[in-house]
Amino acid sequence: MTATWDPPNTTDPILSVRQILALERVLAGDPEVVAAAAHLDRPVRWVHVAEAPDVGVMLTGGEMVLTTGVLLAGDEHKQAEYIQSLHRSEAAAVVLGLGRAFPSPPDAMRRAADRCGLPLVVLHRPFPFAELTEEVQSRLVRRKFAAVSLSESVRTALTGLITAGAPLQRLLDEVAVHSGCPVVVTNLAHRVLATAGERSAVDDVLRDWERIARQAGGGTGDGWTRAELGGRGERWGQIMLCGYRGDTATGRLLADRAAEALVLHRMLGGGSAHTWEEQSAQSLLTDLVSGVVPARQLLPRARAAGLPVNRRTFVPLVVRDAEPAQLERILRLLGLPGLVAELTERTTAVLLSLARDQDADALAAHFAARLHGESAGPRAVVAAAGARTVWDDVPVGLREAQHVADAVADTTAALDLPAVVRLKDVHLRGLIRLLRDDPQVQSFAERELDGLLCANGTDQDLLGVLRTYLATGRNKSRTAQLHHVSRPALYRRLEAIQTRLGVDLDDFEQAASVHIALLAHDAQQQ
Repeated sequence: MTATWDPPNTTDPILSVRQILALERVLAGDPEVVAAAAHLDRPVRWVHVAEAPDVGVMLTGGEMVLTTGVLLAGDEHKQAEYIQSLHRSEAAAVVLGLGRAFPSPPDAMRRAADRCGLPLVVLHRPFPFAELTEEVQSRLVRRKFAAVSLSESVRTALTGLITAGAPLQRLLDEVAVHSGCPVVVTNLAHRVLATAGERSAVDDVLRDWERIARQAGGGTGDGWTRAELGGRGERWGQIMLCGYRGDTATGRLLADRAAEALVLHRMLGGGSAHTWEEQSAQSLLTDLVSGVVPARQLLPRARAAGLPVNRRTFVPLVVRDAEPAQLERILRLLGLPGLVAELTERTTAVLLSLARDQDADALAAHFAARLHGESAGPRAVVAAAGARTVWDDVPVGLREAQHVADAVADTTAALDLPAVVRLKDVHLRGLIRLLRDDPQVQSFAERELDGLLCANGTDQDLLGVLRTYLATGRNKSRTAQLHHVSRPALYRRLEAIQTRLGVDLDDFEQAASVHIALLAHDAQQQ
């Protein structure tokens, strides 16, 4: 398991040169930046007092060096070499106390510092270096201790959630609480898989996600801290803290702990980045179908998930009895942009996003034909709503497609349906589906079918024969063929059905009444 940083950081940026110069004790020495003022945000790892001309060999990088320059006075070559030595050792800055050795800032050191980009600060008032080192070292130690404590606190919390079997979203919510900023998980193509944090802040991030992803993709800065997700030589995503307000080191630490937890969560749960993509699509499409969240508020999520949304035609589909993975593969093969998400055990939503000049009906039919050509078992049902050119109309379209799919849920009714089923194809069945929860409709169905709604197997068999007989337009030959019985055997069963129900199925009105009752009964069972 790995959670690596890009770019790597070997120092621990706790305090910057600028922050140290703003400390009250330092201000008492009347500091003045005389060279490389543009580099004051360099991180300071430690403070070191040194007078030796070759002090650079004793440094490891990130130090702020304090000196009076007593051994450099009168020799401009040594002064320049002193600055170059600090630069080679990657010191953060040099602070020169003015006094006997240097009553004013030395030009040789200033010029060399400007060339190297090494901040040179002079103190105009006598100042005990011990006070500065004590102040800075104590702050560094306190910050490092606080960072370690926070790291352990976050690790403990996330490990506890993983042990308890918490889902990905719960882990990200915990990270967002500790970081106080939006948290975004993406795949390697920068498509958003999951988010956490205050909803309005997350929406602000996602609204301009393409630009943000490009700018933040090269590293960290301005609170945009990322950690890669991967393991066993494979990278599969990244987690990003978007606009973290604390210091850089703590932000890196938080992202690091979060990355470790997400990788562990994936390994222990047997999941994958692809599963997270499915969860992201499912969350988005479920919210669209439910209508709980206004479509306009979901637009940034759709865009960040990689769905083209500008000047597009949206085709809402709901497919019954097909695997989501198969539908995703068909979309890729056909080159159709879209989202796929399982809504229930048997139904999967597919939202196509097409260019305005593409034929939406033809492409939906092509998609259905490819699916039906691959299906070895029962034929999958592809239900579609009319194409939408306005994003706000997509939820209504998805609900319409779901209604159509539910209306032709049983296999018998789907036998003679077109490749793509639409609202006009479900006729009475669609209306009954809408009214199935009405108490009066339920009472009507019970009353009409009372003679067959018994628990024993014979009555269930008769109910199946009745269903097929009515669905085939009272075609006796077709019904006998579908139930694998002879015509005389079918006649006996139809006679038993009419006796049980007290109806004449040759009478159109009575047959229609029983058919409506049976449609209502079947709709109530789904």
